[in-house]
Amino acid sequence: MERGWDVIVIGAGAAGLTSAKETAAAGLRTACIESLMFGGLIVNVNELNPSLDGAGASGVDLASELMTAATDAGAESLSGTVELVESNGDGFAVRVDGEAYTARAVILASGARLKRLGIPGEEEYEGRGVSQCADCDGPLFAGKDVIVVGGGDSALQEALTLAGLCNTVYIAHRDEAFTAAAEFVEELERCSNVRILWNTVIERLEGEEHVEKAIVWDTKSDTSRELPCSAMFAYIGLEPNSDYLDDDVPRDEHGRVVTDGSLQTQIPGLFAAGAVRVGCGGLLSDAIDDGRAAAAAAIRFAQSN
Repeated sequence: MERGWDVIVIGAGAAGLTSAKETAAAGLRTACIESLMFGGLIVNVNELNPSLDGAGASGVDLASELMTAATDAGAESLSGTVELVESNGDGFAVRVDGEAYTARAVILASGARLKRLGIPGEEEYEGRGVSQCADCDGPLFAGKDVIVVGGGDSALQEALTLAGLCNTVYIAHRDEAFTAAAEFVEELERCSNVRILWNTVIERLEGEEHVEKAIVWDTKSDTSRELPCSAMFAYIGLEPNSDYLDDDVPRDEHGRVVTDGSLQTQIPGLFAAGAVRVGCGGLLSDAIDDGRAAAAAAIRFAQSN
């Protein structure tokens, strides 16, 4: 049995929840579909930096506020994994865990996930020393030595969190300078237990039941060595959650959805917002702005078709 709405929003992160609130508030029957936990990546952040004026200071608080606003506006929250989105002539068919849904317009707001290093041991030690959330798992490694991989804002923010918990925090960065904001670099420089490994990549992780050491490669001297550690946290960028889309939806070489100035794809009625699309900035405010813009365009489309 098909279930139908005016608008289906795929993804319940900042962009998706904002879109769902706006379209529902405009009187459109709206469903917001999420396969994991509402809020997206922001729920892993204890303290938002920068935070949004008037919003919760933590990711969980903000996610709750966004979810409540969408629900209060009339959006229906659905749990499931989207398997397919296709145009059916009268709108769109969306398959979720084998069930058929329909909508006049669809907003792709499925966000992005943290990239993996793709090294031996990364998958095997997931949950046993490999983590992508310092706020969540950092306390498990209190007083121990850990490695953070990356050189951007996220890597340094997570390193700062871990520096308040761990014995030594190594930051392995493949370049010779950070790309993070100056405020994070300056704060990091004040941490006496942080060691920076420039020109360094992680080759593999080793251990018995959990991570016990990393094999690190100095790209400048072309030498490898063992670095004892209890955990590795990698923050080397994001990759879009767009695997469920077919070839009819144009994407760039990184898999991000291509849109026009109104955030519509080349398929009329199919919009994209947030980290899943080409051109969205990396700030939380950018995702929320995208959610509003995509919703406004979807509202215009639904009301004229």
